[in-house]
Amino acid sequence: MTDLQTAVAPKESPVRSLLRLSRPQQWHKALMLFAAPAAAGALESPILVARAAVAAVGFTLLSIAIYAFNDIRDAPDDRRHPRKQLRPIASGALSPAIAAVFGLTTALLGLATTSVLGWPTLGLALAYLVAQAMYVVGLKHVAVVDLIIVASGFVLRAAAGGTATGLPVSHWFLLVSLFGAMFLVTGKRKAEHLLAGNAVSRPVLAAYPASWLDQVMTVALLGSAMSYGMWAFQYLGDDTYRELLALSFLPFFTGLLRYGLLVSTGRGEQPEHEIFRDRVLLIAGLTWAIVVGTGLYGA
Repeated sequence: MTDLQTAVAPKESPVRSLLRLSRPQQWHKALMLFAAPAAAGALESPILVARAAVAAVGFTLLSIAIYAFNDIRDAPDDRRHPRKQLRPIASGALSPAIAAVFGLTTALLGLATTSVLGWPTLGLALAYLVAQAMYVVGLKHVAVVDLIIVASGFVLRAAAGGTATGLPVSHWFLLVSLFGAMFLVTGKRKAEHLLAGNAVSRPVLAAYPASWLDQVMTVALLGSAMSYGMWAFQYLGDDTYRELLALSFLPFFTGLLRYGLLVSTGRGEQPEHEIFRDRVLLIAGLTWAIVVGTGLYGA
């Protein structure tokens, strides 16, 4: 344990340690639960929004449980990582036993929360929990499989947003979720690959040649663009506002290309931060949101 860790651990309360263990900076992933009702133009219904919110809470609790058990298992490796060594368990601020109880509790609460939305949503929640648990136990070290499991977490969230609200989910929407998630996840691996020292905490990086990661990012980018285009352009000729969805393809594609450029320069290890750091990416994202929002809810 470094001097920095020794200084940090005693000053931190157990509540703050549990909060850091819960990764609040990752909770935005729960927004995927609102994607299906948003794409269906159903966010004007308070009941459907409330059901999506319940599902978002449930999946957030499940993800917190996964973070807890992941940090317990990875603590020895995290202590050798310049940033991850300050995680609560690795730094000694939180004991593995307390983290395990916390993780089990949040897992049960997450399943209980999603169960009120019906069996289909509970089934997706269980599938998410099992897949992520297998990832933590060992599949994170299996090349390709680790990418698929992480990306599938986004797809399961998107699908659960549909089952929770009772709305049909477009196949194109699910494909956008899959390819988009693969693009982000592979970009994250690419950025980690370019940074020295990450192989210590993520050994699977050694199995990925940089050229292969570039190929996967290209496939994922094309898949995202084509799937989104098929979803957006299906509304051409429908009505004046829905035709704007076709126009939303331009900022969407611009954002994909811009993020790919950032990854190629060594950025992208934390995708959720890049949209606020890069002006072009931020403008593309805001433009896309405005155009899509107008297209779906402007009528």
